Amino acid sequence: MLSHEFAALAGLLACKVVLCRPRDPEAKGLVERANGYLETSFLPGRVFTSPAEFNTQLAAWLEVANRRVHRTLEARPAERWEADRAAMLPLPPTAPPRWWQTSVRIGRDHYIRLDTCDYSVHPAAIGRIVRIEADTETVRAHLDGRVVAEHARCWARHQTLTDPDHADAATAMRHQYRSGGAVAAAVEVAQPDLPAYDRVFHLIEGGGGEE
Repeated sequence: MLSHEFAALAGLLACKVVLCRPRDPEAKGLVERANGYLETSFLPGRVFTSPAEFNTQLAAWLEVANRRVHRTLEARPAERWEADRAAMLPLPPTAPPRWWQTSVRIGRDHYIRLDTCDYSVHPAAIGRIVRIEADTETVRAHLDGRVVAEHARCWARHQTLTDPDHADAATAMRHQYRSGGAVAAAVEVAQPDLPAYDRVFHLIEGGGGEE
């Protein structure tokens, strides 16, 4: 079943989505053969530092691969491009939405995690719920319509990315707090009634009742 976001993208692009049956490799053999060709002919021995570098290397490789005669087509793929382009619909005037969106409450460390990487958020957002948007290039966080984080998407694993402005703001807020001043970005956060747990587990008088 299609997710709401993917169905909206298909509608925006005016394309039809064909769902293959589970455990039916023959239904998607054309795609699998193309993927297998890339895995065995393009990927071996290559190293990529970003999606942009992957696309750059792939474009250079395709200049050679698409000039070879394709056995099934009995022609060079490059010779079919103009006919394919003539049959394609124009791109929609409205860009598709961000690929990945979610909301999260910012903790005291003022970082958000996407995949395995952590990205800093301005400490003014601590305790507040922010909206996170990400695509293949950028990670952003919004609070009440304001951007409180913007980072280049990191595709390495287990990295921590810190905006210097966020680090400076956090240092200033800590200094202000320790010196007894009011922190402008302080946010009220509900505090748990810890004695209630003691009463429930018979650790203090009056325990055993429901809270």
